[in-house]
Amino acid sequence: MAKDPKPEQDAALRAALGHLLNLTGFLTLSIAALLAYVVLFTQPKPWMSAWWARITATETENPTPDGPPTETPNPAIWTAPSVDGESDAAKRKQLRYGKDLIAHTSKYFGPAGTIEKNRTNGLNCQNCHLDAGTTYFGNNYAAVAATYPKFRARSGGIENVYKRVNDCIERSLNGRALDTASEEMQAMVAYIQYVGRGVPKGKAPEGSGIKKLPLLNRPADPNRGKIVYEAQCQSCHQADGRGLIAQGAAEFTYPPLWGALSYNDGAGLYRLSNFAGYVKYNMPQGARHDAPILTDEEAWDVAAYVNSQPRPKKDIRADWPDISSKPFDHPFGPFADGFSAKQHKFGPFGPIKAKLAALNAQK
Repeated sequence: MAKDPKPEQDAALRAALGHLLNLTGFLTLSIAALLAYVVLFTQPKPWMSAWWARITATETENPTPDGPPTETPNPAIWTAPSVDGESDAAKRKQLRYGKDLIAHTSKYFGPAGTIEKNRTNGLNCQNCHLDAGTTYFGNNYAAVAATYPKFRARSGGIENVYKRVNDCIERSLNGRALDTASEEMQAMVAYIQYVGRGVPKGKAPEGSGIKKLPLLNRPADPNRGKIVYEAQCQSCHQADGRGLIAQGAAEFTYPPLWGALSYNDGAGLYRLSNFAGYVKYNMPQGARHDAPILTDEEAWDVAAYVNSQPRPKKDIRADWPDISSKPFDHPFGPFADGFSAKQHKFGPFGPIKAKLAALNAQK
């Protein structure tokens, strides 16, 4: 009689299941042992954990909705202090007067000035130094207290703040210098120095003065600039560039950019790089240093157009006694670099800058 194979098959199946269970158990124990080893023996040292935490925190700090992290604010960026924050009542009164003199200079010294008539041309200091010298990259006073007295190549000597203020009065306001001991000069200088308080000596904080504009590789073009002026500027400054003044007002609503009541040819804005940078990052209305309206070329060209128009003259024969220190865009000779007066006025300025750098390197 044949032997029944079923018991043998059952035994084999049980043996196979036993081996499988043993293997599963072995693998389970192995994995558990491996995890225990990782946890107990491969954790990073505390300093490594702290370092990694700093790295990952920096990468993910303040994410924007689009993903990239936002930049940490620059602590060196300048913000003008309010004169109302001055605790001394007498000092606060002087600062307010100084600010008002800068904001409304014509009211005191312009054609209908209450202190003296026709001492200045009718412009206000803040027509060049926006918001009484407090606007970021608006030709502000941020660095004045920190950098004056200082040597200025234009005069060839050390200048203090009083000299600098009178330079603006004589050039940008086409006027006559104030007595440095006068109440008005003392108030303006006190305000200017207050605005720049807290700036480390010898430093110019981010946002001070006028933001530099990249140079063109061609001459600035007054004809193109005329088109820009008509489209962007003349609605305020008028087609004839004479500005807009309200009936019976003592100061301009919009200042003249040329003509008898504008800045003279010795003023800082008569240099194209200054005018172009000032306009690019502040004009027309609504423009800001971080949201300009004009292109670089439009800014250079409109600067060329405006500074080609007639304006008062100043005797500048004593300026820049060392002619090799004249700026690349100072348009009046003699020159040490061999370039023409026309190129010094309109550019291209790159070759002039390179030549001047080479000359100064030889000193």
